[in-house]
Amino acid sequence: MPTNTTSFGHPAERDHPVQRDHPVELHAVSRRYGAGERAVTALDRVTLGFAEGTMTAVMGPSGSGKSTLLHCAAGLDRPTGGRVVIGGTPTGELDETALTLLRREKIGFVFQSLNLVSALTAEQNVALPLRLAGRRPDPAEVAAALAEVGLADRAGHRPDRLSGGQRQRVAIARALITRPAVLFADEPTGALDITTSRAVLGLLRGLVDRHRQTMVVVTHDPAVAAWADRVVFLADGRVADELTDRSGAEAIASRMSALEAAA
Repeated sequence: MPTNTTSFGHPAERDHPVQRDHPVELHAVSRRYGAGERAVTALDRVTLGFAEGTMTAVMGPSGSGKSTLLHCAAGLDRPTGGRVVIGGTPTGELDETALTLLRREKIGFVFQSLNLVSALTAEQNVALPLRLAGRRPDPAEVAAALAEVGLADRAGHRPDRLSGGQRQRVAIARALITRPAVLFADEPTGALDITTSRAVLGLLRGLVDRHRQTMVVVTHDPAVAAWADRVVFLADGRVADELTDRSGAEAIASRMSALEAAA
């Protein structure tokens, strides 16, 4: 469960205070696109922190700001207001090169599209982030990452010889090979059937429980969010509601329905 929080004193931050020791913090973050009358506010002074060793699900109606939140929190997009702090480093103070290096060191990504390289084997895909960072992959480390996701016997298989669930497991192993402070997952089971989805979610939950991996999952599915310690609901770019009691899918779906009805 998330730990207790401490306010920093800013009016916008007292509603959803964060702790300074969270791996990722958002302080009154806003993100606007366009200018003038055509300007769109995707995030509106959002303050959140993601505690170590917890899984947070982010939900909300279409256009609520879920993807923008993920992109800003992960350093993929820069906010137009407020601050994002990753591993104690304010991202606004970094140039693009330094921000890229920070993402490589502190952040892992798992997307629905996976983005595996079709010409590479599972072990080569997992090792790719290390090579991109200029590090020589340790074969034992890569093998251990594949074993952690249950694919020790699929190391030499290319993506087209793996099932959808196995490809997703490769993507998870690849995201974890750099031992990131936070793993961000965007609809990680959206393309999977119910049985495979449950297996992947069990894997993700196990990483949180066994290794204290901090995880943020963006999803539209209450059944996915039910695996999280905390569910944050967005509406119109703001934090509209929050559940922190490991609520079941039915309770989460009820909150979502209320948000959608009010939209």
